[in-house]
Amino acid sequence: MFILQNYVDQQLERLNAFNHVRLERARSAMHSQAVNVFNVLPALLHFNHPAVPGYLERSVVHGICSFSLSDVQQDFVNDCALALNTPSPVKPFSQEHPIKGLFSMGSTASMGQSLTSDLDIWVCVQDWVAHDERDMLDAKCSLISDWAMSQGVEVNFFVICEQRFRQNMAQAMTTENCGSTQHYLLLDEFYRSAVHLAGQHLLWYLVPPEMEGCYEDYVGEMIASGAIKREDWVDFGGLPSIPAEEYFGSSLWQLYKSIDSPYKSVLKAILLEAYSWEYPGTQLLSVDGKRRFFSGMLDVYQSDAYYLMLEKVTRYLERIDDHRRLDLVRRCFYLKTHEKLTREPGPGSVPWRREVLCILTREWGWTQEDIARLDNRRNWKVEEVKEAHNELLEALMLSYRNLIRFARRNDITSAISPEDISILARKLYAAFEVLPGKVTLLNPQLSPDLHEADLSFIQVPEGRSNPPGWYLYKQSLKPVEIIGRSPLEHNRYLSKLVAWAYFNGLLTESSRLHSVARNSNVDIDKLYQLVSDLRNTFSVRRPQPSLQALSSPCEVRKLALFINLENDPTTELKQPAVRFDFKNTDIFSYGAEQQCLVGSVDLVYRNSWNEVRTLNFKGENAILDVLKTLLGKMHQDAIPPESVDVFCYAGKMRGLIRNLVYQLVAECIDMRLKPVDQEKRRRFKAIRVADQTFGLFFERRGVSVQKLENSVEFYRSISTNKVHGSPVVVLDKDADIHPPEVVDAYASEGLIQFFFEDCDDGFHIYVLDENNRVEVYRQCSGDKEEMVQGVNRFYTSSQETANFAGKGVNFNLPQFYDIIHQADGRAQVIPYKSERQWQRADANTDAAQYASR
Repeated sequence: MFILQNYVDQQLERLNAFNHVRLERARSAMHSQAVNVFNVLPALLHFNHPAVPGYLERSVVHGICSFSLSDVQQDFVNDCALALNTPSPVKPFSQEHPIKGLFSMGSTASMGQSLTSDLDIWVCVQDWVAHDERDMLDAKCSLISDWAMSQGVEVNFFVICEQRFRQNMAQAMTTENCGSTQHYLLLDEFYRSAVHLAGQHLLWYLVPPEMEGCYEDYVGEMIASGAIKREDWVDFGGLPSIPAEEYFGSSLWQLYKSIDSPYKSVLKAILLEAYSWEYPGTQLLSVDGKRRFFSGMLDVYQSDAYYLMLEKVTRYLERIDDHRRLDLVRRCFYLKTHEKLTREPGPGSVPWRREVLCILTREWGWTQEDIARLDNRRNWKVEEVKEAHNELLEALMLSYRNLIRFARRNDITSAISPEDISILARKLYAAFEVLPGKVTLLNPQLSPDLHEADLSFIQVPEGRSNPPGWYLYKQSLKPVEIIGRSPLEHNRYLSKLVAWAYFNGLLTESSRLHSVARNSNVDIDKLYQLVSDLRNTFSVRRPQPSLQALSSPCEVRKLALFINLENDPTTELKQPAVRFDFKNTDIFSYGAEQQCLVGSVDLVYRNSWNEVRTLNFKGENAILDVLKTLLGKMHQDAIPPESVDVFCYAGKMRGLIRNLVYQLVAECIDMRLKPVDQEKRRRFKAIRVADQTFGLFFERRGVSVQKLENSVEFYRSISTNKVHGSPVVVLDKDADIHPPEVVDAYASEGLIQFFFEDCDDGFHIYVLDENNRVEVYRQCSGDKEEMVQGVNRFYTSSQETANFAGKGVNFNLPQFYDIIHQADGRAQVIPYKSERQWQRADANTDAAQYASR
């Protein structure tokens, strides 16, 4: 007993010394306000007093075990009370405080910490703290976060119940919370990066690294000997290995986080790849760090959480002879530190970190020019940003593909819940999928300012050596500037290039524009007007889409149509000698020649997933093509767009054309989204274009266009259930089971959707494919969970149709829904939720959140 007690005392003393070094490192990398916030966080959770930030008027659990205020914390509390002219708060009276311990995790106290780093705080609570009490504590933490933000510091709190965490009960995924995507990998990161702020210490540090595989036995022996009491320690359990099932979900999570933190995510994604490469004998970084702690490496950079990650990834990439990604990893590590070795130390620069980086860059053989280029990152322009964007994305995708292959080799079913897969896949699809007409957004984290003083748009006609279309240059048209230069982008139509330049920040109000049009009606005035109209309609940046938006089919939010930008038939019209009847003028079949005055339609829209899409239609049927395409992207129960704007660039009759096109588009959108009358299922609109009449037929599952030759054909079309060209329904051979109407309401082109409907003998499955065709499978039996996992495996592993730079990557994963029936018989569609314990606990039963930064 004495020997074990002596061991515990020695380890606790060494742990306190190690933690003191890390606390000092953390403070040294913060600005003064951040240090003040960091120092007083424990006091804010220890008290619930009107004078202290984070006060909640309702009863809330507070108080930290084994905690007493430091002089700095006591002064802060006294000052708060004095400012409000109230007595200072007294120590919470309780024999057992509800908060066991307080820890900061992630980049805090590491080489990756910078002046802009946020704080991720784990608030570890007792097992007896009830669900509603955890909810109230979470609300108090939100108030503390608000106060910290007012001080210029971002603090994220995660209320954790250690027993629930050990039972692997994940909470709902948020932008900061990884949900069911990872559990043991998160614990691995927590153990290697946790900084103790207050309360009880981590029991994990008492177990030698060689005993990790028998963690519970070792802890049980210490408890049996009387050396420790389990309730006096924070204990999330041991980490003998990482279940292989976590790798796929975790890789999706790192791709998701890369949108905001690209350099850090590359390191973490390749770390996952290194872990999977060593599987099943994976050597975890947390255990490696603990091994160094036990060997006495308490104050050197080799014990740094970020350095451990760099070291592990370096060994892996050297073993597989991947020196290209190794060079990228080193650059990511350097940029993550925010040090600039070619410049004098500035705010946020830390002497010990600069010294380490000097050593590392010499070992890597970097020249001063190499370092200076990285130090100048904030001044990078579009060429460097595109290169860095593509390099980072390619590295992330390679890690993702390697982890998919790992899962296939080991026949692994992912531990990530289907609902989390759906949300992450949609987010990644919106951010990374390269599609025709989609505006690829460069990562704004790479460089804050991409604006260019001059932008030239040059058209190349058919029959030249270069592909026809428009080319964008960042020079003026002066020969000395533009000759020999490579274009930034090319596209067959102008509006896509203008949108790309605008939404990526190249094109600003101060940019000078130049154009050369070979066989279109574009001139410099039209170009400036297009840019102005685009700027007045769309903001450059938008907040990230909510998880609620990502759990639903995408919907058009802002829509702009640009009429006759490149092809203007009105230029061929003779100036009318007399005023004509505006009310009776048909711009789609004008005059005796029955000429359509709409020659081209460019469409730009932003959807609920924050994608920016562009489309271009030319010819006399352009208006029909744009209506059919646009309305096909609106599912029948969608919310109408927030705004619809029409801009016209016609040389003549501009206002009339604009107004009539707007009226037509608005009317068709209304007809598409209006609830269908059961007695009159078919809506139609006849429109004459040039010398022909067409019918637009509005159905639950889409909009079709049919040419109507005569009145008999017209009557036949509107009186039958189907028209030529409308979606095909593939039904069960034995019984004519039609999908519920609520399924039709979710039809949205480009998405694959599965709907489950329980029945007496199992469940029916309705599948809507990318073209809104339906397949029905009746009275299915078996495990829905296994089917969902199997379908996801098929689309992530086997389907090689989508691509990134020619590499097989597919984020357009199927979406899964349940059809439930209300008491009144109405059918309702809800996102499919799994029921297995390893997946998410009911969001109403646990407010605990945890993050992976």
